[in-house]
Amino acid sequence: MRDTIKKELAEIERRENVQILYCAEAGSRAWGFSSPDSDYDARFIYVRKTEDYLKLESFRDVIEWKLDDTLDINGWDIRKLLRLLYNSNPVIFEWCGSPIVYKTTGFWEKNAPLFKEYFSERAALYHYVNIARNHYKAYLSADRLKLKKYFYVLRGLWACDWVRDKKTPPPVPFEMLFEEYCPDEFRETISDLLAKKRSGELGSGENLTALTDYSEKRIQHFTELCATYEKQPPKSWNTLNRIFLEATLPNR
Repeated sequence: MRDTIKKELAEIERRENVQILYCAEAGSRAWGFSSPDSDYDARFIYVRKTEDYLKLESFRDVIEWKLDDTLDINGWDIRKLLRLLYNSNPVIFEWCGSPIVYKTTGFWEKNAPLFKEYFSERAALYHYVNIARNHYKAYLSADRLKLKKYFYVLRGLWACDWVRDKKTPPPVPFEMLFEEYCPDEFRETISDLLAKKRSGELGSGENLTALTDYSEKRIQHFTELCATYEKQPPKSWNTLNRIFLEATLPNR
């Protein structure tokens, strides 16, 4: 599939007249709990020709390339990425930290490490606790549920633990968070669920009450913790402006 995705990226560059700077997996395969039939969520960053950014008319800053049962490929313009990075959009740090990279460039390798200047603990905590809360409300209140939904709740909660303790973007792989923050009482249960998820054998089941109660308490804890973080003053645009100019100038 890697070769297929690379061919799709080359076709995007040809048809859209862009250069792809970076592309990585962003879904369950990156998180490490995909099933054999999970699709591939490839996310890319691209740059247009210099003159495109100087035109008076606006243009779309996303490319939605393919969505079917196997492939989900779409990307953001570098300008969109940098504007969202200014507000510490956590999705960007997820893409940067993906363990599955389909394409990278010298430009990306040089500049991506500078993104950490715009990391916000507050923004990350709000993001991950909202993921946990939304999945909890949507799925964990039922007597029977799709057991894979526990992974989305727990990953959000343990990402919050990581941000609070390390003050850095959390790692993308689920197992790294599991090893660091899973309570001993749930380790066997979650390891079993994870093995079944990876083999495609994890379906619906009875609500795991103890794990649900744990999730509810942790969501409440991090919701209260988020309220203690004060909004920080705006950061400088200087680094992002320099990166954008470097990306868009001819002969970069």
